[in-house]
Amino acid sequence: MAENSLEIELATPEQYQSFENVKSCSATGVLGRFQVLTNHAPFISQLEIGELKIQTQDKFFFYSIGGGFLEVDDNKILLLLDSCELASDIDLERAASAKKRAEERLESKGQDIDVDRAKLALLRALNRIKIAKKVSERV
Repeated sequence: MAENSLEIELATPEQYQSFENVKSCSATGVLGRFQVLTNHAPFISQLEIGELKIQTQDKFFFYSIGGGFLEVDDNKILLLLDSCELASDIDLERAASAKKRAEERLESKGQDIDVDRAKLALLRALNRIKIAKKVSERV
């Protein structure tokens, strides 16, 4: 690991990734958006559905995340996430279909509909769409 850099371990139920020589990491916690730089104080945060941005020495990585937890200790960041998708891998058509399905469930107001689950599905779909479009506009 280079001096004045961070290491990141990112894990979901489906994947594991690690990063070295990271300059910064930013995410959305329950109290708002924050950024972690080198020599950050030990810190734990619950993460919301939102964007995860990792900046290495020469590249930015943008992810859509479905919530989770972040821990910072001694220039190491551990991310335990419910879901995580690299912005460039997001299928906009699939995300739009998920958004439509969630909206239809919420509009149906049927007794067999889990409203909280449908609201979360809608938030995740909207987040995926927003991040995919944001990154495609930067290119």
